Amino acid sequence: MSDEILFSGGGYFTAGMTESRTGGAVLVRDGRIAAVGSLDEVSAASVDPRAATQVDLAGGLLLPGFQDAHVHPAPAGVEMLQCDLSGADSAEETLALIARYAAASDDDWLQGGGWTMDHFAGGSPHRTGLDGVTGDRPAFLVSRDHHSAWVNSVALARAGITASTPDPADGVIERDADGTPSGTLHEGALSLLDGVKPVADEELAYRGLLAAQSHLIALGITGWQDALVGEGLGFGDSLPLYLRAVQEETLVARVTGALWWHRERGIEQLPELLDRRSRAAALARPDLFMADTVKMMLDGIVENHTASIHGHYRLPGGDAGSGLDFIDPERLGAHLAALDSDGFSVHFHALGDRAVTQALDAVEALGGSARRHQLAHLQMVADADLPRFASVGAIANLQAFWARTDDQLRDLCLPILPPGARERTYPFGRLARAGAALAFGSDWPVSTADPLAAVHVAVNRTGYGAEPEPLGGDRDKLDLATALGGYTAGSAHANGRGSTTGRLRAGYLADIVVLDRDPFRGAPDEIGDTRVTQTWIAGTRHH
Repeated sequence: MSDEILFSGGGYFTAGMTESRTGGAVLVRDGRIAAVGSLDEVSAASVDPRAATQVDLAGGLLLPGFQDAHVHPAPAGVEMLQCDLSGADSAEETLALIARYAAASDDDWLQGGGWTMDHFAGGSPHRTGLDGVTGDRPAFLVSRDHHSAWVNSVALARAGITASTPDPADGVIERDADGTPSGTLHEGALSLLDGVKPVADEELAYRGLLAAQSHLIALGITGWQDALVGEGLGFGDSLPLYLRAVQEETLVARVTGALWWHRERGIEQLPELLDRRSRAAALARPDLFMADTVKMMLDGIVENHTASIHGHYRLPGGDAGSGLDFIDPERLGAHLAALDSDGFSVHFHALGDRAVTQALDAVEALGGSARRHQLAHLQMVADADLPRFASVGAIANLQAFWARTDDQLRDLCLPILPPGARERTYPFGRLARAGAALAFGSDWPVSTADPLAAVHVAVNRTGYGAEPEPLGGDRDKLDLATALGGYTAGSAHANGRGSTTGRLRAGYLADIVVLDRDPFRGAPDEIGDTRVTQTWIAGTRHH
């Protein structure tokens, strides 16, 4: 059999074009792209066109493999294998799923997640509802966004959390009127269960990682950045899982690990980070796994008032402050400088506009850097900070699926934010026009991992099939080429793989995806109809 593969019969998008091109072809040889162009040009580059394996695109579109620049595969996969609540459409359906899982499970603890805040009053489910379906077994169920957990009375008792337990500095215990914990924990309060609830054992976690890999590849994702490699937010350390997957040759996607920065500590943890990076490098398979990035979580989320914002939250009880700074802004610049000088790129969780300002200040203070420093989430960005991404060389890591007016944004976020917040919400179009380098990620399991669902929102600023007006009107819509380019070449750059993947270009690795249609030829509000039909990594088909 020939070692050449010829893709033809459709169109292609190189991630460097403003449109797709029809009637073209792509030649793959020995796992790399050998030629891109017209069928005649590509055939002329073939060693023996008659012997090449022929792949008919059937009128679809060929493009570089999607790369997710912010995702949590191992915990997402474990949740798929545990009590998965991500498909529930109401509080009642959520409780029914928990009851069904509890009846079928003999686990000592009931764990899983994916419940949605807007299904519950104030975004905080109560322990009594959970008590009614879990019996005498403790339950710990994380929210869809992984910034909160729903626990029952048994779990609270096991952890010794009572009315007299103070809120941790970086978290909140929701309480009844008499001070009794109500059953919802936010941010750092989740750690009150550390050492009490069991963590997923290595075999379950490993199966979760591989299940997640299969799911992501089926969505056309050929590589990703794991945005939390370490123990944090209730996640177990996925570094041993990746090391094992490389050694056992079960990892086929290309992964960049963002090593977790423990926010309660300082630069004294740098030797540990260097050691963990060295463990990954010792595998000598940087094409599959490397850990040259550090994840710093600067703030929380708007819904539980922990996102760090300019101004103050507006709640019925009055001023609720301006959120939390998980890392002292006065020390942030020194931390970043030390990491940068040791060759680490830093991946900031910066959701509120004050956190964004703090991160940009720290990057600017470097006076220039060759690293891939990036800010993820960007729910709000101050107008003055929009051009700073380009001027300081920071990547805007976008979770585009969030840029729509869903129930959670409309009911739990916008009403409590300062005046003008809607105008500063997910300003993707303005970032692009200001010259920011864009990368795209899903934050799965917080939201769907489907790149095409996110691209649909990026272009339309509404969910697929949704009726609401575009979030922010038209000014922050992205054109389709920019959105697809961000999810391919842009994320490849953010993941440190931009010189070998993310584009259809001769010499690049043949990590490619086939879509069932060319979304450039259809209406923008039909992008969400598009489906991935084939996923290839290094010239081998995996879906």
